[in-house]
Amino acid sequence: MRGFLQGSVIIGLLLGVSSATADVRRTPSGKPDLTGVYDTGTLTPTQRPEWLGETEYLYPWFARLLNWGFSVAADWAITDESDPDREAPPEGGDGNNIGGAGGVGGYNLFYIDPGSSLGEIEGRVPTSIIYDPPDGRYPDTQPGISDRLGTIYQSFAHENTGEATWLDHDGPGPFDGPESLAPSERCLISFGSTVPTISSLYNNYKRIVQTDTHVMILQEMVHDARIIRLDSEHTPPGNRKWLGDSVGHWEGDTLVVNTRGFRNVSGLPGADENLMVTERFTLMEDGNLYYDFTVTDETVWTRPWSGRYVWQSKPEDRVYEYACHEANYSMGNILRGARLLESEYEGPAAGDTEAGAGGGS
Repeated sequence: MRGFLQGSVIIGLLLGVSSATADVRRTPSGKPDLTGVYDTGTLTPTQRPEWLGETEYLYPWFARLLNWGFSVAADWAITDESDPDREAPPEGGDGNNIGGAGGVGGYNLFYIDPGSSLGEIEGRVPTSIIYDPPDGRYPDTQPGISDRLGTIYQSFAHENTGEATWLDHDGPGPFDGPESLAPSERCLISFGSTVPTISSLYNNYKRIVQTDTHVMILQEMVHDARIIRLDSEHTPPGNRKWLGDSVGHWEGDTLVVNTRGFRNVSGLPGADENLMVTERFTLMEDGNLYYDFTVTDETVWTRPWSGRYVWQSKPEDRVYEYACHEANYSMGNILRGARLLESEYEGPAAGDTEAGAGGGS
């Protein structure tokens, strides 16, 4: 009975969203006009807190209380302004990992913008973006996925101590060269998931431009542009891309987009070249966009999983350029810093390490 009721709630929500599209703006050809700027930032967590179990929605009064608490915390956090006259951080960093600091004395929370409130769907406040599985959490992963992620994101996972501790281990180091750095650190992919789109720490704006044959979604984060071909065929399997190959079609007033043909790593943590994503975009009467997606990757997750939330319309706003590595100074500095630390390191294995082994030269 409980499963039946939950299913009825989901169906009811979908029907409510569908019926809300009767009086939306439309293109000359009669399709809902998705063109515009949207904010995909939300404080709704991707995964539901475990203690909530299968509780899918919050009471509105409790959600309002949480939103008030979030706003107070955000106002408090960004009042801690950076001192322009401060000295350089101590050698090895100051250990601050708040926001974008990365343990090396980076910027404070002023630049972090994950969203300002919990999202709502038809007046309900979901406890997570993921709604299937019913516990609102990622399914279990296949064996070996954690090790694979650890290899790809060595440079992120490395604990900054101010010393070249990677020389204590055999094998390639996290800073041997440009290709050993994480793909997002090289600005090849977003720091947040683009396909499907999931809220990240900042730069959550999207701009959609729509024609009768294509839909373009410009992502603020890393300035990616997704080109979705309508009523087309997927390109050959060997033509793999960071954002995959997206083909869309209309089902009534809902744009359905199927994406596959990814490379072996994407902005969705853990996903590989077998990733397939189905997205559904439904324009609502208030101008917002209802977004629903399903992820399938049998070599990574033990079952498909789905999520949904609302993209907030921002008709007066713009998406500005995201210069990930301005003049690309950061890449060279990361590698030069690693070489310097290696030359100074006196760890337990340093004396046995040949030049270039385990950490480059």
